[in-house]
Amino acid sequence: MTTTTRTVPPMRAAGTAHTRLEGRDKVTGAARYAAEIPFAGLAHGWLVLSTIARGRIRSVESDPVLAMPGVLAVLHHGNAPRLNGDYTGAFGAPDPILQVLQHDRVPHAGWPVALVVAETSEQAREAAETLVVRYDQEPHDVAFSGGRPEVRTPAGSPASPTETEKGDLERELAASAVVVDAEYTTPEEHHSPLEPHAAMARWDSGRLEVIDSNQGSRFVAEELSKLFSLDPASVRVRSEHVGGAFGAKATRPHVVLAAMATTVLHRPVRVVLTRRQMFSVVGYRSPTVQRIRLGADPDGRLRAFDHEAECVTSTVHEFVERSAQFGRVMYDADAHHTVDRVVPLDVPTPSWMRAPGKAPGSFALESALDELAEKCGMDPIALRARNEPDVGPLSGLPFSSRKVLACFEEGAERFGWADRDPRPGTRRDGRWLLGTGTAAATFPSGAIPSTAAVTAEPDGTFTVRITAADVGTGARTALTLIAADALEVEPARIHMKIADSDFGPAMIAGGSMGTRSWAWAITAAVDELKEQLALGGEIPQHGITAQADTSAAIGALAQKERHSYGAQFAEVAVDAASGEVRVRRMLGVFAAGRIINPLTARSQFIGGMIWGLSMALHEEAVRDPASGGHVGADLAGYHFAANADVPLIEADWVDDPDEDDPVGIKGIGEIGIVGAAAAVANAVWHATGVRHRNLPIRPDRVLRAGIGE
Repeated sequence: MTTTTRTVPPMRAAGTAHTRLEGRDKVTGAARYAAEIPFAGLAHGWLVLSTIARGRIRSVESDPVLAMPGVLAVLHHGNAPRLNGDYTGAFGAPDPILQVLQHDRVPHAGWPVALVVAETSEQAREAAETLVVRYDQEPHDVAFSGGRPEVRTPAGSPASPTETEKGDLERELAASAVVVDAEYTTPEEHHSPLEPHAAMARWDSGRLEVIDSNQGSRFVAEELSKLFSLDPASVRVRSEHVGGAFGAKATRPHVVLAAMATTVLHRPVRVVLTRRQMFSVVGYRSPTVQRIRLGADPDGRLRAFDHEAECVTSTVHEFVERSAQFGRVMYDADAHHTVDRVVPLDVPTPSWMRAPGKAPGSFALESALDELAEKCGMDPIALRARNEPDVGPLSGLPFSSRKVLACFEEGAERFGWADRDPRPGTRRDGRWLLGTGTAAATFPSGAIPSTAAVTAEPDGTFTVRITAADVGTGARTALTLIAADALEVEPARIHMKIADSDFGPAMIAGGSMGTRSWAWAITAAVDELKEQLALGGEIPQHGITAQADTSAAIGALAQKERHSYGAQFAEVAVDAASGEVRVRRMLGVFAAGRIINPLTARSQFIGGMIWGLSMALHEEAVRDPASGGHVGADLAGYHFAANADVPLIEADWVDDPDEDDPVGIKGIGEIGIVGAAAAVANAVWHATGVRHRNLPIRPDRVLRAGIGE
């Protein structure tokens, strides 16, 4: 099948800075989030989580709680509505945590064991904290380390294989003049969006209506219809405003529990998670142990490339943090091997978290490349340029575009890289040791079939309907600009309606594919509408509507390696006496397709880079081996970069349109975090002469490692 390449139309509204359409409503409080929308007769549910890490529920002593003021129900495995557990969701078999309150088994600490529903949230919380649940406890294991005997290689897929290899790795390593063989670790990390997870459910005219905070209303609606064995048309999910998601806000147990409770009580029920509960039931980034082996000729050309990664999964559902995938498209070698393995433990199931796989994988590999550059006596950027592939290193496919070296060239000039003394530990500012580091970034660029509808209204405006989700990225505004340019009208004439499952199938806000997928569907619908309008005649009172489905167009795309790229730069200062590390400045230059709204795009890039800084120096969730739960499961105990930790951060981009895409965009949600932690870690080495291979780079680790000669 041949693919016709469309000419990307010139940008008019798109490409210039626009403030968010909903910005005023958000800063004035007029925008209502899922936990804030009022409903008559609303009841409130409060989740009860297990206090053991493995075992069975012996009893739920609900009678005393039911006698408390305002308490309406206590749902548990003995009385909760039965759910359908035999189905496949959009991403395969769902995590069994969605089969909430269906059995007495407890597979990890923080497993949902009951829901208390009361007239007010205060009554529900008091009753939930009073509820006594007795268990038969069993021994548990939550200790993760590399090389455990339980480690296994999970099954992959043709599109995402777990293991890849070419050439004779051991032979090429033996023939290499320079070898790096090192282990890198990253800890358990959590996405804690500012807006907690919340959902309201009610039955309205025979339909289950849900107001939720999610990344894709249609996906949540379809999953609920399967769980409750309902006709998909009888479920409607809306998510108008979302205060951050980062992979955490897919279908989660609180949504299922709200639907359960409204079915039992025949009145609206809202369930809101606490911050501590979010550490147990909404997913997280698995810790990783990664071994990198690189073999090169004296001039830095890679002969051998080996990236082996291990991560945690739960005992009930397999999730793979695919860290070893990062280098598959970045660097070629005569022998090339990557593999991801999992260790099942008595812990919650990890999940997607901003730049899954690529964030931890880039830390390990880009640190190892820095070590290789040091051993070869090469500049780190020159080493990466030396190993720049012409085609996909494993696939052999052409790149849709690849401007990683352009990012390094632009970034190096702006950062002042040419003035860098390559010797570590040579620069000082009083008591501070100064260093600079760099790293490459990449993230896949894809599009998923989606539908959209555009209506020409009789008043000269246009209404766009698409089940997109604006999770704080500015997607609502970007889509308005895209629609305005496609229709050749001012943005003020566009009414953008999103986040309603009734609008039809569409990609979720995830994988840096949301805006690209939605924009494609909108432009296709506009093309169809223009054809109808070209026929002439007055627009009727109900308007003229055109619909589009991009399944065929996306299916006809030529096979290519499609990715965004970037170059990260960081300068750090290290206090040799206290071990404190301060990032003084960061610069990221990206090749991420056509930039629709520079204002919100720069915000996305900078937000990702700040998260990478936080990953490098602060973030680390610690499990108590005795209880199996977290130590400090809140935003006081879980450290992250606060305002005082964030220096001058600049983000910019090079021109990089994807000519196979009708709008030319690639997606920018994930790329900002990729490589950022490695750039900071490489800068710490340059400042101190000591390599830190374990994140976060805490002061105690700096002091324990000492300062190099």
